Amino acid sequence: MKSKLFFLLLISVPQVLFGQQEIFLWPNGAPGFENRRNEPTQAKDWWMKNIHNPSITVYPAPADKATGTAVIVCPGGGHRELVITAEGKEAAEFLNSIGVTAFVLKYRLANEDKSPYSLEKHVREDAYRAMRLVRSRAQEWNINPERIGMLGFSAGGEVVALVAYGSGSGDPNAKDPIDKANGKPNFQMLVYPGPGFVPKIIPKDAPPLFMLVANDDPCCSEPVVTLLQGYRAANLPVEAHIYTQGKHGFNMGNRSKLNSIKTWPQRMADWMSDTGLLTPGQN
Repeated sequence: MKSKLFFLLLISVPQVLFGQQEIFLWPNGAPGFENRRNEPTQAKDWWMKNIHNPSITVYPAPADKATGTAVIVCPGGGHRELVITAEGKEAAEFLNSIGVTAFVLKYRLANEDKSPYSLEKHVREDAYRAMRLVRSRAQEWNINPERIGMLGFSAGGEVVALVAYGSGSGDPNAKDPIDKANGKPNFQMLVYPGPGFVPKIIPKDAPPLFMLVANDDPCCSEPVVTLLQGYRAANLPVEAHIYTQGKHGFNMGNRSKLNSIKTWPQRMADWMSDTGLLTPGQN
């Protein structure tokens, strides 16, 4: 009983996650749900559920490698759970290894049993607030406010789509200065992204896009093809990798037996390097 109580206490005080600083998106809890901010998150091994106080966990780039680029990482999990380790922590650590400061977004889950949240409203609020929070504190984290992107896995790709194609304009009259900042990512990277919220016509100001998926993914190969065609029609920067096999949910690739899948993060690093995102001081 004591060990169970200790576990509950541990996961209900989330200011430190995986040894990193965790920052709640709203100091008093998510708007309209402030009374639920102290409910303990459920976590076991690789997943996390019951999220009512969304947050970002900060993974600063090593000082000797820092490029000034930042990425908000959106784990997948079908909006029922968050694959917080394999598509959050491990992704952040890889980004750190190439000089990128990472922020793992713990967003609310719209498809969880008895969830009071919707993707279009509450999850979008979380994604926008995360972008605005990071951008408003860019100087503190030694990052360029014009080089903040998002990386989404599976359902996390839908979270990215919720904010990538709008203007992202902040509210100039907001009482909270964070809400005055722009919430549109400067670039996006999608790994087997879910099909939701992909616009029929890609707007001309859509952020540059990197995508990667397996052709035998029954869920998410089609969204990549659709986005590729849309970006090409709009004459916007896009790079897509469609692997022969790998199915869905291969995370950062290190558990796969396929050579192409095991090394996929290097394709993302190459794209970031070729677009200047890994060159310090370059916009």
